[in-house]
Amino acid sequence: MTELSPDTIAKARQSFAAQSLMTLIGAEMTDLAHGSCQISAPIPDNMRQHHGYGHAALTFGLGDTAAGYAALSVMPEGHEVLTSEIKINLLAPASGDRLIAEGRVLRTGRRLIPVEADVWAEQDGQRTLIARLLGTMVPVPIRPAAT
Repeated sequence: MTELSPDTIAKARQSFAAQSLMTLIGAEMTDLAHGSCQISAPIPDNMRQHHGYGHAALTFGLGDTAAGYAALSVMPEGHEVLTSEIKINLLAPASGDRLIAEGRVLRTGRRLIPVEADVWAEQDGQRTLIARLLGTMVPVPIRPAAT
């Protein structure tokens, strides 16, 4: 397994800290390795649907972000990734107080990076698989910020 350099980890964590949605929901990147990423977030009361479960948009956002950072972890210097397409299969309601998303790279391609992510709801230390995402990330060169 390829180990990530401290510089790569620092850049990914800096990028994650700039994700306004992740900041809004109090998400944390709890693990980052070559080809994988884990993100955890509470299920805030204001992000529950009318039955009291965590909203599917929250599940989707965490899964997409975990898959994206898994893909970013395999990118060469000077590149980032964008989601080209992604689908979600909702398997169970998001019942609990926390969500954990684990993203994985399925294959590192030059132009396309297929990814998947599993999302669990956690309650009292018990996890339930609630969603699986499957998607494609595309490498993009980093462009200097506009001034």
